Amino acid sequence: MNVATVGTGYDAGLTLVNAPPVVVRADASADAADAYIATHRLGTTYHRAAWLEVIRNAFGHKTKHLVAESGGRVAGVLPLVFFQSRLFGTFAVSLPFLNYGGILADGPEAERALLERAIEETQRAGGTHLELRHTRQHFGDLVAKRHKVAMELPLAATVDEQWHALDKKVRNQVRKAEKSAVVILDGGADLLADFYAVFARNMRDLGTPVYSARLFRQVLATFPNHSRVFVATLDGRPIAASVVHWYRHGIEVPWASSLREFNPLCANVLLYWQMLQFAIERGFKTFDFGRSTPGEGTYQFKKQWGAVPRELVWEYWTAPGKPVPDLNPGNPAYARAIQIWQRLPVKVATLLGPAVVRNIP
Repeated sequence: MNVATVGTGYDAGLTLVNAPPVVVRADASADAADAYIATHRLGTTYHRAAWLEVIRNAFGHKTKHLVAESGGRVAGVLPLVFFQSRLFGTFAVSLPFLNYGGILADGPEAERALLERAIEETQRAGGTHLELRHTRQHFGDLVAKRHKVAMELPLAATVDEQWHALDKKVRNQVRKAEKSAVVILDGGADLLADFYAVFARNMRDLGTPVYSARLFRQVLATFPNHSRVFVATLDGRPIAASVVHWYRHGIEVPWASSLREFNPLCANVLLYWQMLQFAIERGFKTFDFGRSTPGEGTYQFKKQWGAVPRELVWEYWTAPGKPVPDLNPGNPAYARAIQIWQRLPVKVATLLGPAVVRNIP
């Protein structure tokens, strides 16, 4: 049987008790796991097995949805994606390409059981490290990075209240975009081509390989009632765009881009205001602007809306003698590659990008 077990547990006072053993399975029911995630106070959409299906279909990576059980009940989950690359090596991440994931569990026994099983799976695949994307540190014996934050805005009860809570400068920028005849559209797959045209161009300008459009098609097809595309247009041309996704009481914008030459029109500001109105009108409580590096431009942009930072803690297990990875654009080792990529024609960068970025989590 494909399981791992931990035989004892601790109560809230850390006193050893006789508890049902924790069993970790890779073949448990997705429905039971989803029900557990939906009722856990820290459960996110990214803990669900459906996101592993999106990643498999979009990138071709192998995945496993680990589920901890105790006494016949789900006690924790861990979605896991495996990478195998000549350039970057073999490793596992929960959850790549997104801001959240990692271990969701009832207590330390289930957390440790899931961690140990994930390490076993990583070693079995020949991996050199395991990355868990958490919002707090779970394991004192793992290396933790705190280089990024999520930017979250508690939403007002009404659009009017949210408008008056905005900084005066932001309100003026919204009005400027409206006076400049910027129009915001929202929809589904019908707007994907417009979104991708802006997204691919912006990624090239940043020197970052772009995801395949297949990723966004998979998201919209898998979550048609929980995802939406927004596009800012000028005279019919897309100049800023985003994809939002929601779950329970929160809505997030994992992907957004704008064309730099249109920044003076403040189209990006109007785009975000439209997304905030959409969220408030549908009763969401929080708006997640996505991941940022403190102090950088995107961080300041999100902060001006009233968003506050939420710590992101990425924890790492590494094989003996192997360093903690540093696969991010801020690594000086990639500076030359970024400069070269920025000079590529957009069509070439868009063609080559998906093959490169599929192995960069």
